[in-house]
Amino acid sequence: MSHESVWNSRPRSYGKGSRSCRVCKHSAGLIRKYDLNLCRQCFREKAKDIGFNKFR
Repeated sequence: MSHESVWNSRPRSYGKGSRSCRVCKHSAGLIRKYDLNLCRQCFREKAKDIGFNKFR
């Protein structure tokens, strides 16, 4: 079996492998709360535009 036939050989419909950032498609550091689905780096860039305020 070659690498191409094994890679993504099963469907990912749940778990960490199925979710990614909606902006940059990165899968680590994902913020899923409120159905944001943004990685933490993209969240910091877009937070002000979305309407999040930092109080401290």
